[in-house]
Amino acid sequence: MATDASRPDPPTRFGARRWLLLIMLCASQFMVALDFSIVSVALPAIGHDLGFTSTADLQWVMTAFILFIAGFLLLFGRASDLFGRRRLFLIGVALFTVFSLAGGLAETPWLLILARAGQGIGAAMVGPSAMSLLTTSFREGPERQKALSVNGAVLMLGFIVGVISGGIITGALSWRWTMLLLAIIGGVVFVAAIALLEESKDANAARLDVPGAVLATAGILALVYGISTGDSAGWGSAATIGTLAAGVVFLGLFLYAEAKHPAPLAPLDVLKRRSVKWGGLAGFITFGMCGGATVLETLYMQDVLGYSPMRTGLSLIPLGGSAVIGGLIGNKTIGALGVPRALVCGLLLQAVSTGLMVLLPQSGNFTLLVLTNIGLGFGHVTAVIAFNITVTSGLPDDKQGLAGGLAQTAQQLGSAVWLPVLAAVVTARTASLESTGDTVAATTSGLHAGLLTAALIALFGAAVATIFLRGRSTAAATAPVAAGVND
Repeated sequence: MATDASRPDPPTRFGARRWLLLIMLCASQFMVALDFSIVSVALPAIGHDLGFTSTADLQWVMTAFILFIAGFLLLFGRASDLFGRRRLFLIGVALFTVFSLAGGLAETPWLLILARAGQGIGAAMVGPSAMSLLTTSFREGPERQKALSVNGAVLMLGFIVGVISGGIITGALSWRWTMLLLAIIGGVVFVAAIALLEESKDANAARLDVPGAVLATAGILALVYGISTGDSAGWGSAATIGTLAAGVVFLGLFLYAEAKHPAPLAPLDVLKRRSVKWGGLAGFITFGMCGGATVLETLYMQDVLGYSPMRTGLSLIPLGGSAVIGGLIGNKTIGALGVPRALVCGLLLQAVSTGLMVLLPQSGNFTLLVLTNIGLGFGHVTAVIAFNITVTSGLPDDKQGLAGGLAQTAQQLGSAVWLPVLAAVVTARTASLESTGDTVAATTSGLHAGLLTAALIALFGAAVATIFLRGRSTAAATAPVAAGVND
């Protein structure tokens, strides 16, 4: 990243107020990550209690959230730069809290789905504004790397805590408490944000690029909807193909419109930067492959080994623990390896660990399960920290909301897009072996095929980072926009 040789690196020791600010911003990211996993674990109980008529209908509890958070991230990321990061953050936390409460009190399926959509819109405001508040509050260099390392650890912790606590809370209390817990956390974050945050925005804000916002949002919504519903509607159906094609057309028109607009939503000089486009692709891959591998692991433990949901969650503690440790020492890892090399090494470790899961036998091997989870967690969080530094570095403060939106979009699209793809691989392999009569063996082989696919895609991500990022110095890869838009 670009530095001024005449100015020493800023100190990385934070005072009490800055630690409180960092903890509050990380807590908002923890809240969103917790939402995704804690609700997914509670889905069976939700379906039974509210009377969802089919699995396809029940899946909308997750799809509604993913659809709206992914669709609006880019819009709200840029809006935070223009209208105020603190303002958008507070509105997002408030919406997320209110709709979490509404979800916990919902008595019908459609009310819960509407509440989940509202949570998604709130989370789409919180994610990029929190990231831009973090990157503008902590100076680029070691200070920001330390803050992003802590954020990466907390983000992964939120996902794992959700998997573990979802089963415990649903079993001991009710699925409703998974939503009410999110409302409680949201309320605490909102109060802390009022006390700690100062307004931050682009002093020379232009009007929002409405055509670009409409086209980008429509394109992402169409793609996520088509992929999320492809399995139930049929991947070759006219509805799925038409929706995906519409998404591609909308995004193509978005890029064309951005080239013509005097104040675009996402300036092409930012989108063309190597650090943004190739770093974004690496982030899209690492999030999708880690999330996908974790889901396939839970299926292996429950459908093959016969673990209960609670035991499954507890078995993922090594994954969460290694991710937290990796995040806490991430600043030192980045300092020792450099940002591009850390991204490559993180993806490689994630790929190798996921690939070794193919050796998990039908009878179980707890030692191998623990070791591969440790490698997956450490590799993933290292890649995440390096990805966030890559995408947000070298950009001025007035584009940090956009950078945060792009980073969050890569994260959410990775989670939304890759899981259905891996699930299709698992389903196809399992179906091809069901004629043997051994259902458990067919299921195991199907899961192995999905895990191998995830490993190969993560390996591809490492190759992309090696070719397009590692070959350049950190300074060149993240040079300021003014120094060269295509770097």
